[in-house]
Amino acid sequence: MERNARGILQVWGGRLDRMTLFLRQSVQGGALWVPVLAVFTALGIGGIVVALATGQPRLALLAYQGLWEGAFGSPKALSETLVQMTPYVFAGLGIALAFHGGLFNIGAEGQLALGAIAAAWIGYALPPLVGGTIPLFLHMPLAILGGALAGALWAAIPGWLKARTGGHEVINTIMMNYIALLTASYLLNGPMRDPSPTNVVARTPRIAETARLPRLFADPDLRLHAGFLIALGMALLVAWLLWRTTLGFEIRTVGLNPHAARYAGIPIVRITVLTMAMSGFLAGMAGAVQVTGLNYRHELSFNLGYGFDAIAVALLGKVHPLGVVLAAFLFGALRNGASRMQFLTQVPVDLISVIQALILMFVAAEAIIRALYRPLFRGAVEAEQMVLTRGWGEL
Repeated sequence: MERNARGILQVWGGRLDRMTLFLRQSVQGGALWVPVLAVFTALGIGGIVVALATGQPRLALLAYQGLWEGAFGSPKALSETLVQMTPYVFAGLGIALAFHGGLFNIGAEGQLALGAIAAAWIGYALPPLVGGTIPLFLHMPLAILGGALAGALWAAIPGWLKARTGGHEVINTIMMNYIALLTASYLLNGPMRDPSPTNVVARTPRIAETARLPRLFADPDLRLHAGFLIALGMALLVAWLLWRTTLGFEIRTVGLNPHAARYAGIPIVRITVLTMAMSGFLAGMAGAVQVTGLNYRHELSFNLGYGFDAIAVALLGKVHPLGVVLAAFLFGALRNGASRMQFLTQVPVDLISVIQALILMFVAAEAIIRALYRPLFRGAVEAEQMVLTRGWGEL
């Protein structure tokens, strides 16, 4: 037993050493400083915008006070922040995974919508089809898995087009967003519309109790559900996949240099399609978890913007699963705290979009941050640049 304990300590000691080395290299190279300073700078410029727009500088401080209170000021506020964070984690992980494969998945918005549609249909329509109630342990996972697979299948199409024809995934995923969202609109206004006479909006019937994710707290005001834990688990799973498996190595190799990957015998077409499918799987899971854990139905435009904001989440998190979780927490806080900010100051909630855009700009244009805060980066080692996307027909 002593030998086993010593072995366990050695394994975890080695992992801790590797994590410490990673953090040290990240700090020395500025990889951790850039996102933090980007957020700090964006908040500062946002405050200046408020002061100039209102002519009252104190309103900037009051706006951020409201933002803080709305996001973290009470157990309910923190719970809602984590609820808002959850779909960002799923969709951000999907986009980050595609980035590691050298692919730019802008179709998360459509994949998320189709994932929500599929999960809602399985949630309300499947029990009558099978002639009775489906057990919770089967129905709920089936709804989530069905939504995730819908997103995966939708994302695999531009992945296949990229791998086989060289068609750029950015163009294809943008176009397929329109198809997905308009298809969702047709279904919610037609075949899947809630037939209740009191319903006046485009939405599905409520899903069965057996298809719902459990809440984490008994207090009805705290809406945090088990989907949050699933999101954290998926972040760990994606990290393990990318850096602890052969498939992850192949994905990263194709993303960094497809020509070298082909020379090494890696099946480029299969890896490209699989990477996009897994990216869509995570985005579809975001929609499925929203349906099964929060809304208990799919409504038109309930998820508006999550898929596009997730691009900023992935970039802010430096396309690392842990960074995605932290960036998703920030975006969830901004989204949740916006209402309280507007209530205290009458500042439009559009300010949050301005701050998010500034954060994305500063993270993407890293040289600006390094120039503004030059002393902090003096002597820093330049980090390896990841290939986020490739040109037309480069596979």
